[in-house]
Amino acid sequence: MKPGILVIGHGSREAHWAASVEEAVGAVREALRPVPVEAAYLELVEGRLIQDGIDRLEAAGVTDILAIPLFVSAGSTHVDEIGWALGAYEEPRRETDLERIRVRARLTYGRPIADDSEIADVLLDRVAEASGLEGREAAEIALLLVGHGSEEPWFYEEWHRGLDGLAALMKERGGYADAGVATLRPDEVAAAVRSLKERAPGLVVAAVPVMISEGYFTSSVIPRRLDGLGCVYAESSLLPHPKLQEWIRRQASLWLREQEISSRDKEGEHIGENQSEADL
Repeated sequence: MKPGILVIGHGSREAHWAASVEEAVGAVREALRPVPVEAAYLELVEGRLIQDGIDRLEAAGVTDILAIPLFVSAGSTHVDEIGWALGAYEEPRRETDLERIRVRARLTYGRPIADDSEIADVLLDRVAEASGLEGREAAEIALLLVGHGSEEPWFYEEWHRGLDGLAALMKERGGYADAGVATLRPDEVAAAVRSLKERAPGLVVAAVPVMISEGYFTSSVIPRRLDGLGCVYAESSLLPHPKLQEWIRRQASLWLREQEISSRDKEGEHIGENQSEADL
């Protein structure tokens, strides 16, 4: 068995977007040497698509691949269609134009970020860095986590499950007065801000985007949704932050340990079978 790791992002035409992913994956590659680690993208990055990443790993002799979706939520329809395309399950939850990907190696499909603790730490750092909150105690602040979301029922529920978990962790760890969540699809931002202000009048509402990388949504869409609502906007993203690298590395390390244990067990069974045959 030769294991390898494939980190799959969405992709973007913005050069800095892919560069931030490559930097994080590069740090993971250094930490996991000699295990091969590759970055690949769903779309928009020529020569670096998912099939390209699989082909590179298999050309290096990899027999077992962990594919980690670098997405915020299992509620992302992309997470679902990528898993189907990789053969992780028979049917996607919704129709997709994505084609099946050729994979000869044994493949394990990892999990997206959801409410993992490293990500709560990233977001806490982003709030601490936000302009407009200087001199404010955490007990004076209500957090509002803003994610992309989905209007399809199962995906919507998954988005909220992950965002709610992150909000609860951040409130507990940071000592904030309150914490809520909102999605862009459907548009819940204004209603969520009103709810936080009604629950605890006088608090400053700090809106925090939960996005992999900065771009159109963090710089344009979310500010427009917050316009006139009287919030402090902690414009930021998860990349670049070393805790996101830790999240990738932890998921990979757990899988590698499982593969090692499984390989030892199989080897032990094989030795035991040979011994039994020799005793006959």
